[in-house]
Amino acid sequence: MAALLWLLGGFALMAAEILSGDFFLLMIGVGALAGAGAEGVFGNTVVSVVVFAVVSIGLVTFARPWLKRRMHGELVATNVDALVGRRAVVVSAVDGHGGQVRLGGDVWSARTFDSGRPIAAGREVTVVEIAGATAVVLADAE
Repeated sequence: MAALLWLLGGFALMAAEILSGDFFLLMIGVGALAGAGAEGVFGNTVVSVVVFAVVSIGLVTFARPWLKRRMHGELVATNVDALVGRRAVVVSAVDGHGGQVRLGGDVWSARTFDSGRPIAAGREVTVVEIAGATAVVLADAE
């Protein structure tokens, strides 16, 4: 009877995974199925609980991250996140308080990263951060 409860619990968890899509409940459900198998073979609840715990922890720790990377792929930077690390050209002198750069064909408000010396127009800079609608830039080495 205990094996049947493990089996039903495992299928219920695996079915609930459809709602979450995070692969966590799937791993726990497979652990419950392993617990059902252990209960059927050994007939000992303690052994089935240990098998459930070991299989579930192992799957959540090792299989789930691999499966998530495989199914969801690597994250691609979009919007302003894609601008960080790009090169820009200073349109009007940039200092710690303001200025403008041409970034990807658009003119952006900008300020320097380190609030040090102003960066003259025409210099190339690297975007290190986007703070609101302002590009925070760092002067390239001369």
